[in-house]
This record gives sequence, structure tokens and C-alpha cells, in this order.
Amino acid sequence: MLDKFITPIIKPILTSVVVVLHKRGVTADQLTMVGFLIGMLALPLLAFEFWYGALAAIAVNRVFDGLDGALARHANQSSSAGGYLDITLDFLFYAAIPLGFILANPEQNAIAGSILLATFIGTGSSFLAFAIAAEKFNLDKPQFKYKSFYYLNGLTEGTETIALFVAFCLWPQHFALLAGIFATACAVTIFTRIHGGYHTLKQLEADIHQKPYPEKQ
Repeated sequence: MLDKFITPIIKPILTSVVVVLHKRGVTADQLTMVGFLIGMLALPLLAFEFWYGALAAIAVNRVFDGLDGALARHANQSSSAGGYLDITLDFLFYAAIPLGFILANPEQNAIAGSILLATFIGTGSSFLAFAIAAEKFNLDKPQFKYKSFYYLNGLTEGTETIALFVAFCLWPQHFALLAGIFATACAVTIFTRIHGGYHTLKQLEADIHQKPYPEKQ
């Protein structure tokens, strides 16, 4: 929901860093991999209740996630392979954070964390499944024109998810409550994406079928 407002603000901030990285021969895929590995350090840190260390790993991961796409565009290196790598590792990272809290306190966090992970699967699958169909119909993506995949809007997107992770680390004792609230918001996102995506594709298919066939000469 907030991504379309945050992205234009962050983009200029990253530009100067991207220029330096490009001059030093750093590639976007390298940033993606390094950022992912740093982000995954949050999993053991959370499991052993090093909350602020995990928060630092999460923050660095998100900075790298912004830099890799900006670098790819600056260096004209944008590719389907790079976009695929980026989105796949992002979803693995997102799943690792609730898992870390479950490992830290299974008795208190297991149920809420499992529900949250289930809704993450729902938001991710509804997002990616629509992206495949959107590519087929060559749909525009005006709100996120610099993304590698079509972004179907939702109540819970990247910005909201990272804000949740920050809240988890600052108030770990309230993980179950925060996870429950966010899982509910994810459920709304899942419903709206499925409903909106389904009817959008149905209408596109109907429009195609209604087009008259060209007359034979």
C-alpha cells in the first residue's frame, strides 16, 4: 500500500551510491547475493534472541535490495534472470524472519508465526501468479514501472512488511499479537488480489475473444 509513495523518495537517495558501485565494477546480482546472505544472518540472531543484531541485518538487507535494482538500471543490466533472483531471495528472506521468532520461543510464537507464514505464501503466490498472466497480456505497471515483475497492489506490501519486522525486533514480547494483526491484513490482501486479479484477467480474455477476426482477402 505504501510502496508507491516510498519508492520515489528512496530512488534519488540511492543514486550517488549506485554511481560509485558501478565505477568499481560491482554488479547488481552481486549485491543481491550479498544482501541476501546478510539478511539471512537475522535467522540465527533471532533464534538466540539477539534482537538488535537481527534488526541491523534486516536493515542492511533492505538497503542492498534497493541498491541492486537501482544499479541494474543505472548500468543497463536489468534482466529477467536478475529480477528472478531478486524476487526469489526476497521471499526466502521474508519467510526467515517469522521462523526466527518461532525458534526463539516456540511455545509463545509457533501458532502466530505459522499463520503469518501461511499468509505470506498467500500474498506471494497471488502476486507472482498474476505477474505471469500480466506478462502474457503485456499489462502496464505504471505504479512500479522500474520493477522486474508486475506488482499487483495490496494492503500489505514491502514497506509494511519491513515495518512489521522492525516492530518485531523492537518489541519481541509482542510478536504473537503483531503477527496476528499483520496476518489479518495479509488475508485482506490475498482476497483483494485474487478477486481483482481474477476479474481483470477474465475481462482481458473477454475483450480478446470479442475482437473481430480479420476478413479474408
